[in-house]
Parts: sequence; structure tokens; C-alpha cells
Amino acid sequence: MMKRPFYRSFPVLFVSILTFLIGAAWSQGLPTLLAQDDTSVLSDTQQTPEFSAPLANPYLIADVVEQVTPGVVYIEVEQPVPQRAEFRTPLFDPFFDGFFDNFFDGFFWSIDPRPLIPQEIQPEIRPRISRGTGFIIDEEGHILTNQHVVGNPGDGQTITVKLNINGITKEVKADLIGSDYELDLAILKIEKPDEIERLPVIPLGDSDKARPGEWVIAIGNPYGEAYEQTVTVGVLSAKGREISVRDRYYGTIRTYRNLFQTDAAINPGNSGGPLVNIRGEVIGINTAVNAAAQGIGFAIPINTALEVKEQLIRNGKVDRSHAFLGVELTSVDDALARVLRLPEAKGAVIARVLPGSPAERAGLRVYDVIEYFGETEIHTASDLVEAVRSHQPGDEVAMIVYRQGSRLVITVELGES
Repeated sequence: MMKRPFYRSFPVLFVSILTFLIGAAWSQGLPTLLAQDDTSVLSDTQQTPEFSAPLANPYLIADVVEQVTPGVVYIEVEQPVPQRAEFRTPLFDPFFDGFFDNFFDGFFWSIDPRPLIPQEIQPEIRPRISRGTGFIIDEEGHILTNQHVVGNPGDGQTITVKLNINGITKEVKADLIGSDYELDLAILKIEKPDEIERLPVIPLGDSDKARPGEWVIAIGNPYGEAYEQTVTVGVLSAKGREISVRDRYYGTIRTYRNLFQTDAAINPGNSGGPLVNIRGEVIGINTAVNAAAQGIGFAIPINTALEVKEQLIRNGKVDRSHAFLGVELTSVDDALARVLRLPEAKGAVIARVLPGSPAERAGLRVYDVIEYFGETEIHTASDLVEAVRSHQPGDEVAMIVYRQGSRLVITVELGES
């Protein structure tokens, strides 16, 4: 039998040697290189602590909660005895603070069952108790919460605040020194108990800098005192939400604008509690939940409260005398943009100019589309309303207005509402 020439075996030998070398390199050298690459990636990430911190520290949320929770308080409000009994089912009575049940099917409250109940078993007339949450904002004892939890000054209610600070539990009476129904904000005042060296204050952040997708922590007292200082975690789902809620105690519709949306669990009794970022700063005030959905809660941005905090403390109310333009508005949608032949579907369209108003004096017309109000870009009618309110009566503001294919600069001197 003839022997195979050596050169014909060379390819097989070459492949075997190459395979051996690659295997040796992989087992010794390449993992080292990969580890070095991973280290460099981690090193780069460490330069952005906000991104790396949740990954690097599994106890970050717990650390924030430990820092913040002492400043979160439980609030119980006893309202005066009503003139007639309020019918409330056992399902809703013990824990609901009188606001969140508005998100459930209105059928529960659209029919008054009292005439169907024999007189001898009619519900007794008793004070209405509401429960909620608040948080301490300064060492003077001011507590921020929702107006729907505590009501308005002069309503005759008795407010009790329960403190739980470093193992010391204390109930104190609180004075309601200011509230605003429209913003659903209220400020209480308590005196520091002698047993507590100093009141724990929760830092207030800048809600304008909050970003959808960032981690948030909700702290409160869901379903009453039994579950006080409950912690839930989620993300900031969206900003700028608007909702309308039927308030059965006042018989009105509350409209909330510019709310935060979060999937951190918010339950009855969380009202007025803080929504905190991972730096331990309050960026929102937990206010509402969509009970028909899962993971849809709402919070008032803390900057909204900061804008009126001093007014509530000093005057007990928010001064509503603000700048006045004098127009009725609607937002631009796709259909309206086509009708008005607008280049894009954004802006506030004037539907009516009030006679004798600053808008009429400035020469604004129906179907004008306001695109800029001062330096503020206007996307919706709500944007323009907020922009006007940010000014004072007498301010002169330049607007960019789209009218029949042309852009005009119109200056208006704002009046007083």
C-alpha cells in the first residue's frame, strides 16, 4: 500500500495546531481581556452614579426609605356630625378617605338606598372620619398633604397627626393653616413633642427635572393606620397627565392638570404622602389612582406646591387674582390642523375673544393660533392657560400667532382676572 505524502497531511495538522492555540488563548488570555473590557464598562458607568447606583447597591431603596420614612405622618380627621346620616357600605367605610372611591363605578353612589331601608335600621348619624398621609417640610412643624384629606380651615374638623420617629410614637393635634381646593393642597401645623429632639424634614426636589422611567418610591398609610408607612416602588410613567374626578363630598368635579403618572402602588390612605426619587427627595404628592386599571396612580408635582406654599402658610389660601388674556381656547388636533391648513397639529386656537378684553385690544381674532406666548412654546390650550397664569397683571408679552398662512408677532398687555 502506498503511503500518503506528508504534504497531503499538512492541512489536517495545521487545523489541529490552530485549534489548540485558540483553545489555549481562550482559556488563559481572552477571559482576561473580556474581564478588562467589563471593568472598563463598569468604570465608565460609575461616572454616572444615577444610572449605576440601583445596580451597584441592592439596598439603595431601603436606604432611602430609612432616611425618609420618619418624616411621613399618619393623618386622621374627624369632621363635624352631619345633619343627616350618610349611607356608606361596609366595603368602603373603614378605610377609604372619601376621595378614592370616586374612581369606582359611579353606580354605587348614584342611588340613595335610605328610603328602601326600614327606619329602625337606618344608619346612625355619626362623624365622618377621613384618613390619609402627610410629610414634614420644615422644622417649624409644617406638614404638606392633600386638601381632600383634611378639608378647609373653619370647617370645624379635628385633625390628629401620628408621628413615628426613631421608635417614638406620638399623637398630636394639628391646626389646618391653609388649603386650596383647586390644587388639592393643604398645610398643617403641629408643635414638636418634648420627647422628640427635632422633627425630621424630608428634602424637596425639583419635579421639573424628573424624567419618565426613573425610579420612584411611594410612602403612605394605605387602608388606615394598620398599614402605616407602607413602601411601594415603581417608575415615573409619564408627566403632564390630566384627569377629572367626581368628588361626592363636595358634589363637584375636580380637574387635575399636569400630574405625574406612576406605577408605584397607590391605595386609599396614601393621599398626601410623598413620591420620592432615589436621592430621597420629594418630587410629588400622591393624590389619586385609577381603580379600573392596574399600576396607574397620579401625583401632584412638588413644584406646584412650592409655588403656593408660602401663600398657604402666610394667608391660608392661594391668591387667585392672576393675569387675564380674555379668550376662549381649544387645542389643535389633526382635524383642526387640516381645516385651518396649519403646518403642524399644535398650538392653542382662539374660539372666542371676549369684548373689551386685553386680547381684543391687542388685535387677536377668532381662529388665530397662538404658537408662542413669550418664550413658552404652546402645544395645547392648557399650555397657554398655564403660561398666562405665570405672569402678573400689567405684564406685556409678545406672542407668535399663526393667521391665514402667516406668522405675526403680537404684543398684549395682560389684565387682571
